[in-house]
Amino acid sequence: MGGDTLKTGRFTGFQRHTPVEELAGHLEELRIRGQGYLEVRLPGGGFPCLALGFQGDHAVIHLFDDSGGSSLHVGDGTAAPDAEVVITDEPAVFTGDFVLSLDHAWGVVRTFLHAGTPGELDEWYGL
Repeated sequence: MGGDTLKTGRFTGFQRHTPVEELAGHLEELRIRGQGYLEVRLPGGGFPCLALGFQGDHAVIHLFDDSGGSSLHVGDGTAAPDAEVVITDEPAVFTGDFVLSLDHAWGVVRTFLHAGTPGELDEWYGL
């Protein structure tokens, strides 16, 4: 995420290498704005890739794999049946089955960055 994104609040496709601590700072700035979107890859790029979108405390994580497939992380039961979440710059509505608290979602992303895997298969719903 480039600095211009944080100033304008608009999504850009610009990619850069960011240490986890700096990424956490970006997330906090977006949290202050009340919504945001991050795409996260492991060093070296490629797949898998996680996309975290959130509005308020409701977050959704997409997993994109090297086969071209995508999955949604299973929700943690913290959201109402339907919750609005930002994906890139557009709001989208997801059922509570796929909504996590923002803190839980950030934990999933941090684990992915440290462990190098997106978690257990039963945590994801294939699309």
